[in-house]
Amino acid sequence: MTIPFKEPSKDFYRESAKLKFIFDYLPEDHPVFVYADILKNLDTSKIEEEYSPKGQHAYHPNMLMGLLVFSYCHGVFSSREIASRCRTDIAFMYMSWMLFPNHRTISDFRKENIEEFKKFFTESVLLAKKLKMVSLGHVSLDGSKFKADTSKHKAMSYARMQKQEKEVMKEIEDLLEKVNQVDQAEDSFLGEQSGEEVAEELKFKEQRLEKIQKAKEALEKREESENPGKEIDGKKQISFADEEARIMGKKAFQYAYNAQISVESSHQIIVGEHLSQSANDKKEVEPAVKEIEDTLGEKPTKMSLDNGYFSADNIESLEDAGIDGYIAAGKENSSKITKENFVYNDEADVYTCPVGKALSLKSSGADGTRVYQARANDCQECSSRKSCTKSKQGRNLSIDAGEPIRQRMKEKMQSPESKEVYSKRKSIVEPVFGVLKYVMKFVHFSLRGLQKVSGEFSLVCGAYNIKKIVKAILGGKLSPVTTKQEVARQESEEKWENMVVFLMLLLFGLLQGVINTILVRFRSRCCHAT
Repeated sequence: MTIPFKEPSKDFYRESAKLKFIFDYLPEDHPVFVYADILKNLDTSKIEEEYSPKGQHAYHPNMLMGLLVFSYCHGVFSSREIASRCRTDIAFMYMSWMLFPNHRTISDFRKENIEEFKKFFTESVLLAKKLKMVSLGHVSLDGSKFKADTSKHKAMSYARMQKQEKEVMKEIEDLLEKVNQVDQAEDSFLGEQSGEEVAEELKFKEQRLEKIQKAKEALEKREESENPGKEIDGKKQISFADEEARIMGKKAFQYAYNAQISVESSHQIIVGEHLSQSANDKKEVEPAVKEIEDTLGEKPTKMSLDNGYFSADNIESLEDAGIDGYIAAGKENSSKITKENFVYNDEADVYTCPVGKALSLKSSGADGTRVYQARANDCQECSSRKSCTKSKQGRNLSIDAGEPIRQRMKEKMQSPESKEVYSKRKSIVEPVFGVLKYVMKFVHFSLRGLQKVSGEFSLVCGAYNIKKIVKAILGGKLSPVTTKQEVARQESEEKWENMVVFLMLLLFGLLQGVINTILVRFRSRCCHAT
């Protein structure tokens, strides 16, 4: 028995296909219509000023910006992949106005308009605020490492660069000597060779030397800025592909940037973002607060941060800004005994360890640094020694001038109220990084250099905010919603309104004609009567 499977649609065949608007194939509630409705309002006037009316017509910056945002929202970052989707995906066709821009156009637009991406991020936050999706009552700050567009294989240590520079210079000298020998005795030296092989090798060596010297100079400049007056460690590295990226990581080290986001608690909107070249978060609060204030014109009431931000600089930045800060003093459930586990007695000027043993002042420096030392016997006999210290002299603590500031925060975090506020941090900011990395699939940058990478991260964060807004609209949490169905309804209502107006005008015209006829006849009869 033959099984009656569905036959291909008549629209599948060219000869029997009916004319149909291509975007009618999209569901009426498809998100692309909401994205398009939001993104068409982006301000691209500054970019438009850079274009000339002469020559071939350019793609509209509003379309290209909207296409990039839509692509990043859906985890498509490669310019070639975006261009391909514009020819194979109806939603991407809609966002690109059926113009099919090529990958070079998309790539150049992204690289040439970095500053506009920061402006776009600000627009996304202000739109969320206008829709009442932003509250600065409680903001959480967190950081995560995103891979740079380079690798460890495209890098070199300072010591190796010094060695390679000498070796390549020697090789160039040898090649130049060979060239001189060729000039003097070409036939005897080359035989059947033309001499071009030596020139090509010389050119390659000179280019390699130029790369090494450029990277070496950049590393020296960087180290002089970060560690002025100090000798450069031979193990310090720099990437040839992206000189501004830094080696970061805990288990797997790679070239990356430290991405910081500030997330508000009501709808998890990113209200501030910036990139750092520092591997830790010890000085990231001040730029984060400034970003929020620059974007929204106001500061958060409260901020919660994990123990990576536990530093005197960060605590002071919160206090100076008048923000109620909550920073964890140590890692939760840590098996090791850290400095935060010791209690300071101001009157006796001693620290007490978790098992009750005292650490007395051993030395103090001109910069305010103090070192406290436990008795060797106390540590030797202690049951917690393995998780505390390996030193035979006993545990010591190095305390700097910022310790009183850290101590205040540590004491504040002991209260039940502080713990309650801090407990909300994980559910505010950490899911956002989860969305960026595993839903939007943004795990590494496509551009190189701090300025360009910062612009790309602004684009990513802005795209995330737009994604949240679209989701809220489609979920019915916000109104009005301008979907395809809504647009059709509005157009239908406009047609009926126009028809009603037309009929009323027609009726008014007819009534006016009847009245005029009656008046003419009445006047005529009056004239005959007289």
